[in-house]
Amino acid sequence: MSRRMPHTLALAGLIALTYTSHALAHCLVGARFFPATLATDDPCVADEMSLPTVAWSKTGDFPPATEWDFSGEFSKRITENFGISIGQDWASIRQANGTLTQGFDNFETTFQYQIVKNREHELAILSGVIVDWGRTGSTGSGLATDHSLVTPTVYVGKGFGDLPSEFGWFRAFAVTGQVGYQIPTNSFDFAQNAFIPQQLVYGASLQYSMPYLKSEIVDLGLSDFINHLIPIVELNLTTPVANNFGNPYTTTGTVNPGIIYVGSTFQIGFEAMIPVNRASGSGVGVLGQLHLYLDDMFPSTIGQPLFGGSATTPRKL
Repeated sequence: MSRRMPHTLALAGLIALTYTSHALAHCLVGARFFPATLATDDPCVADEMSLPTVAWSKTGDFPPATEWDFSGEFSKRITENFGISIGQDWASIRQANGTLTQGFDNFETTFQYQIVKNREHELAILSGVIVDWGRTGSTGSGLATDHSLVTPTVYVGKGFGDLPSEFGWFRAFAVTGQVGYQIPTNSFDFAQNAFIPQQLVYGASLQYSMPYLKSEIVDLGLSDFINHLIPIVELNLTTPVANNFGNPYTTTGTVNPGIIYVGSTFQIGFEAMIPVNRASGSGVGVLGQLHLYLDDMFPSTIGQPLFGGSATTPRKL
């Protein structure tokens, strides 16, 4: 994820004065449940864990290399509205000539604060700062950097359940989005003899909630399995915007259509990873994730905020 902008945070703060915040378990806003998205992030603090997240893709090199990524993330609420996440990624890249590079990326921490949770309008707004700590990964392999990355980020989620009843099934749709400004702690990489750009990191998702359709709109009598599914399309992009002298300002990223199965204490998601251009990759990759809801698994212990905990609100499934 990625970050920035005092003006955006100031606007979010103004919105927070307008809407009433309700801090609930997971990303539950009124009747709307926003699942943990795979390529971006949902707009709520929570007690949860992604383990593992696995991705397979081919890079944009000529000829392309094959890349596997294995990662895990643990998120913990400190208070009802403030949370911290820690994450680590391990990558394996095999070039076309057989050369293999493996190692850990830099260690990542995320600090997030819930600005808004408005039940009536199914609106959630979250602010955060992501820090990728330099020299904490396998720097010798080239998979991690000597410099750190600091990314102020704003996340938004909006369900359409507040639309008039005439909109019918359309009200089960929801969107999420995030935008951040990534700032490296160094401006120049002397080893690579290249400038280190500042980048806009942004993404969005469009999702259709079958659980919401059944519980809030109409019960079609579908199987229990179908009623636990959330079809989703994610977009995850990065664009250099500053300190990129001598390099093209090429946007890279993927479009990820997929599906999420939501259980009572976990979710499983699978997505295709479709590069937006040749610089983003070659062919279609695959992304899968097992995500655990710690506040449902351990509601009276590690599933509670460290300070000011309250009872977990059950989700409708």
